[in-house]
Amino acid sequence: MQSENIGEYIRQLREKENMPLRKLAALLDIDQSTLSKLERGERPVTRKMLPIIAKTFGINEKELTVNFLGKQIAYQLFDEEYAHDILRAAEKDVDYFNKNKGL
Repeated sequence: MQSENIGEYIRQLREKENMPLRKLAALLDIDQSTLSKLERGERPVTRKMLPIIAKTFGINEKELTVNFLGKQIAYQLFDEEYAHDILRAAEKDVDYFNKNKGL
């Protein structure tokens, strides 16, 4: 993902493929005005849109998801004094939850 804003990145992908706004909006099951706002960064992209976007434009879903969620987390933590400590604690929690999710 090259752009700081995922909406801008989606717009770049759509325009590169010469895809009309209405077509991508239909695939995402949203209206054109919502997609337009999403591309301008005025509305949030949702996690459930990522697989559709990846499949539509033939990009790696894992990479898109990692970048998308990574940017969300970074935005939440960018001005936190203890950001790196928080990330380490979260990593331990994720490991714990994954080990114990079947219990």
